[in-house]
Amino acid sequence: MATGWAPDGAVQDQIDDTVADAVKRVRAHIPKGESAMQCVECGDDIPQARRQAVPGVKLCIECQSERDKQPVFSGINRRGSKDSQLR
Repeated sequence: MATGWAPDGAVQDQIDDTVADAVKRVRAHIPKGESAMQCVECGDDIPQARRQAVPGVKLCIECQSERDKQPVFSGINRRGSKDSQLR
């Protein structure tokens, strides 16, 4: 059921676009190339199994885990509320 000016399925379209953007952002940050022998942040050795599992890896497991805890802001507001448009 459409509400206001929104066509049928508009909410699902927003959800699909948000998921597609998140997947695109993650794929853009997948490491490529040769893996580092030592973590670029702490200098600890990166285990051989990790280097083989994730080609192009630059961080040890501990540093990567800490980085993964950081919130990600996409910069796209699909809600379209008046308050969000004023910012």
